[in-house]
Amino acid sequence: MSSIQEQDSVEESKQVTPASKMPDTYLILFFVALFAFALTYIVTPGSFETVEQVSSDGKVRQVIDPDSFSYADEKEAGLPLFAAGGEMGFLNLPFEGMVSGSKWGASIGVFAFILITGGAFGIIMSTGAIHRGLMRLIAKSQKLEILAVPVLFFAFSLGGAVFGMGEEVIPFVLIIVPVFLAMGYDSITALVVSYVATQIGFACSWMNPFSVSVAQGIAGLPLLSGSGFRMALWVVFTLLGATFATIYALRIKRNPERSLTFAQDQSNRPEKVNLGEEAKHLGLGDWFILLVLTAGIGWMIWGVTTQGYYLPEIASQFFTMGLAAAIVGIIFRLDGMTANSAIEAFRHGAGQLLPAALVVAFAKGIVLVLGGDGAETPSVLNTILNSASQALAGLPETLAASCMFLFQSIFNFFVTSGSGQAALTMPIMAPLSDLLGVSRQVAVLAFQLGDGLTNILVPTSAALMGCLGAAKVDWGTWIRFIAKPMLVVFILSFLTMVLAVVLNFN
Repeated sequence: MSSIQEQDSVEESKQVTPASKMPDTYLILFFVALFAFALTYIVTPGSFETVEQVSSDGKVRQVIDPDSFSYADEKEAGLPLFAAGGEMGFLNLPFEGMVSGSKWGASIGVFAFILITGGAFGIIMSTGAIHRGLMRLIAKSQKLEILAVPVLFFAFSLGGAVFGMGEEVIPFVLIIVPVFLAMGYDSITALVVSYVATQIGFACSWMNPFSVSVAQGIAGLPLLSGSGFRMALWVVFTLLGATFATIYALRIKRNPERSLTFAQDQSNRPEKVNLGEEAKHLGLGDWFILLVLTAGIGWMIWGVTTQGYYLPEIASQFFTMGLAAAIVGIIFRLDGMTANSAIEAFRHGAGQLLPAALVVAFAKGIVLVLGGDGAETPSVLNTILNSASQALAGLPETLAASCMFLFQSIFNFFVTSGSGQAALTMPIMAPLSDLLGVSRQVAVLAFQLGDGLTNILVPTSAALMGCLGAAKVDWGTWIRFIAKPMLVVFILSFLTMVLAVVLNFN
């Protein structure tokens, strides 16, 4: 018996060796932070002045005056290693990154959102109702289960396009991963049809209030203008993404060992032989849990699309779902649930997502090392932004448009917030596009594609790291998988920018 266990142990170690060679996510972020720290001694921080601008929708916004850039005092260049009194130093990065921002976003809001939703889903999953419901669904529709991949991809892409779905997708990953594992796919497939789909929708949106609407308002363009081109772009990119996801899912189903997450997925994958037995046991309590989940998601979608709900409200909605699930679970004794076990499930669920929440805080700390993302506060980011705008001057139209996309993609590594990046870059890129002979609509498109698509890659994206944490996929493993598909996506994006210039997209 012991020899069999030893053999299994050896086989498992062989399976996980390739992924274990990749640097840990925290190690990668640490070296990025060191690079950012070094930049503060090389690049002199600068700042802009802001002015009020009334957009076409009547809203008054504070935007950058592109001609107001000025460097800070040379003596202020270079971040200290340690700072007291609440100031920023390199060694202050983890704490300052964790407490920065407000409940409406940045680090502390996303941090709390991840932990609360993780705890709520810990309760929901511990009732066993989701697992039994999925087993019944799969047992009844095994021949049609492949349709789940393209259907979900289009649904999540639409969510990203319509209301800017980002961090909100994290709880859905918690649901989809066990579903896809039961279907014979892997956790990477679940990430593609959920998170990647939302970012494709986000990048090609014609009405996203957090990106394209803000960018068009700052650029002085009518809101929702250019919708026809963007809708066609969304259809093309979403169709290509859904096709890729479906092909990949089928390949993994035929040969699960080809998955980069095969070893960890095997320990979480339900036994197919139990599918029929599991499907027979779906009681009244299970139906109530499924009703709670469905009603809660419907409530969230209604709130986001009609009431402007964001992280504080959505986190509270998921907490309500978890509380309702706990009550149902205790009443019906689902999987032996008691009040104490419900609390323990909440702690366990939150604890599982704590590493992802810490990564979000660490990533925000990197931005703070560079001086933050405020236009009026001297920072390395502002200097980089100003230098990039000057470098683009005088380039041919198609090359200038492509370079604008490339710059927005790189800049998104530091400012992953769509509205935040729009507020920083569009006041400069919009008038710059006039000088380059490129329409402002093209400048907005460069911002959209650069902002949305690179969120699939960058470790500073709170939404990405949260989803990877929910799926228990390391960032290094994710990059090994997504690198080649993203190369194709970037090539298509460059071609899109050239086409937009040729068609005089306006």
